Amino acid sequence: MTPSPIQVILFDLGGVLVEFDGIAPLIALSGNRLDQEGARRFWLTSPSVRKFETGKCGAEEFARGAMSELGLTMAPDVFMRQFVSWDRGPMDGALSLLDALKPRFLLACLSNNNELHWNRLLKETKLPEKFHRCYLSHEIGLMKPDRESFAHVVRELGTAPEHILFFDDNPECVDAAKLQGFHARCARGIGEVRAVLSELGLHRNIA
Repeated sequence: MTPSPIQVILFDLGGVLVEFDGIAPLIALSGNRLDQEGARRFWLTSPSVRKFETGKCGAEEFARGAMSELGLTMAPDVFMRQFVSWDRGPMDGALSLLDALKPRFLLACLSNNNELHWNRLLKETKLPEKFHRCYLSHEIGLMKPDRESFAHVVRELGTAPEHILFFDDNPECVDAAKLQGFHARCARGIGEVRAVLSELGLHRNIA
């Protein structure tokens, strides 16, 4: 059982609830200069990604910057079309899981996100409406694993970190959340989320 009652379940999106295939395509675009770990860390450490996903630049500037970092020569609009396609929407079972949790917990997401992927989720899926609160990096100007992104959520929710369970697929973000007092667990996909909920005794009435 958890040491203190969980009131809020806070989710990362890509890799946890949303199918984001930005690793293998990025390796291919780089001509295999990036390995899997290098491609994963690109999304956390790239200056161009950070500018775009904290709302400090537009899509075309992001595309040009990312292409320069990756040594790519394609047209920016071609890169952007590919980039948008890597976000493939909610994983199977994500919406039903959130529906089952929503009556019992305040549900929120804390996502390193951008206008292109978020607008697609808004237009094409029902995922955003499943949350009581959405904290998106391009809207709040803060990115994980920076400490201030977690502090922002605590301030906005008015909930102590020890009452928040946080899921993320990146260990850096999980470690950062733990340092701020969150119950934080690494989960890659719906099956791993369900396993943690079961382990913590939070699985009641979840199909």
